[in-house]
Amino acid sequence: MDNVSKTNSNVNIFRSVRVNKLEFINDCGFDVFFSKYVVTHGMSKIKSCYGYLENGDITDDTVSVAGRIIAYRNNGMFIDISESDGSLQLFFHKKFLGEVSLILLKKLDIGDFIGAKGIIRRSKRGEITLDVKNFNILTKSLLPLPEKYHGLIDKEVRYRKRYLDIITNKKSRDILRRRFLIISLVRCFFNNKDFLEVETPMLHSLPGGASAKPFVTHHNALSADLYLRIAPELYLKRLIIGGISEKIFEMNRCFRNEGISLRHNPEFTMVEIYQAYSDYYDMMDLFEDLIHSLSNKLLSNNDVCTPNKELDISIPWFSVTLLDLIYKFLGLDFISKRTVLEATEIARSINIEVPEGYSWGKIVFLIFEKKIEGHLIQPIHILDMPYDISPLARVKFSDSRLTERFESFINGWEIANSFSEISDPIDQRRRFQEQQDLKNILTDDASLHIDEDFLVAMEHGMPPTGGLGIGIDRLVMLLTNSTNIKDVIAFPTMRTRS
Repeated sequence: MDNVSKTNSNVNIFRSVRVNKLEFINDCGFDVFFSKYVVTHGMSKIKSCYGYLENGDITDDTVSVAGRIIAYRNNGMFIDISESDGSLQLFFHKKFLGEVSLILLKKLDIGDFIGAKGIIRRSKRGEITLDVKNFNILTKSLLPLPEKYHGLIDKEVRYRKRYLDIITNKKSRDILRRRFLIISLVRCFFNNKDFLEVETPMLHSLPGGASAKPFVTHHNALSADLYLRIAPELYLKRLIIGGISEKIFEMNRCFRNEGISLRHNPEFTMVEIYQAYSDYYDMMDLFEDLIHSLSNKLLSNNDVCTPNKELDISIPWFSVTLLDLIYKFLGLDFISKRTVLEATEIARSINIEVPEGYSWGKIVFLIFEKKIEGHLIQPIHILDMPYDISPLARVKFSDSRLTERFESFINGWEIANSFSEISDPIDQRRRFQEQQDLKNILTDDASLHIDEDFLVAMEHGMPPTGGLGIGIDRLVMLLTNSTNIKDVIAFPTMRTRS
């Protein structure tokens, strides 16, 4: 018998025993799946209110608590229950309980939810304890929890059965709680700066707002294929055009039908921000202000600790243009080398093979990705990205090969992306068409489509606008010292098991 079969066999045995207990309790006329139980005190409140008690002190205070059983000792004389904000020791003794309660006590298992009422004291060993006067079984657990001290060691199981991981692994609980706190703090930051939070569609008739492969679905009533959102950008710009506010943001879920890795999940969270009458330098200041705000609330100093290094996220971050960085880092001159042939020769000189059809800008960025990106450990903004890979960013007046766009990196990860947005509809149409032509040449599903409705909207007039996108998942990874994106997503995408 293999390990999986043994595990399933053991689980079935445990379940059978628990089902028998459930049937016994039901036969006694008790409901073990309550609809409500009145709780007067949470665990943390009890420990803060009664922290003054000396060892052996007992109060006259009656409280009511509820939680999941996580430990069962001395045949049920001592039971530890847990809730989201802590745990509490319960003391069950025959001098407090009736005969029926003592019988039900023997039918409890780790994993059951119970409600208990009693008197608070501090044990002679110093443990805040509830002397139980009466209790109710609120939910009977039919399957056993993972062993308390080892929990879920198998990462595959941890991610597939995240609820068990959360029950047994305090670190996992803390990381996910911090994630949700970070999202709340990001929202508060932008609300406090008078940004309006908005919503845009997740089903698009055309994939747009970024160059990425979309997920495709089908709407039966419309008899039409639709695409899951790869970015909210074009809809957010429509709201700027409409004048709903000069400052907007959306905390959004996006979907890209691409690879899965330690830093990539097909479904991910980002916040996109747009501000009229601003440019990418304003967005840089806004981003740094956000990071400063988060670090003040979450960290004791401006250092982020990762497994192998310490990162200083204090502001201002270092900034450098892409071409200057490549020259300083690799000694390669792309400022004067302007042709595709020259760029290809440079790439081959450092053992990078250039795919057929790559333009000058794509080659430059390929070299950056292959040779530099992973070494950008301390926070840095890389400015003035190539025109060829930035179809939604304004062209730099001083060099038409480049755009007013920056990407922010830390720990070797891209964490933010910003443009001075195009407000010229004729220029934007030309850029869309160039992307479409490139798609036809490369048969690339990840290229931008021509969005005629968006172009019509632009022709009604779009103010100069700065845009900023921040990856929430990677931001949480940094602020929780996590190396795997699955650790910071409650339910990451997993391969389906047969």
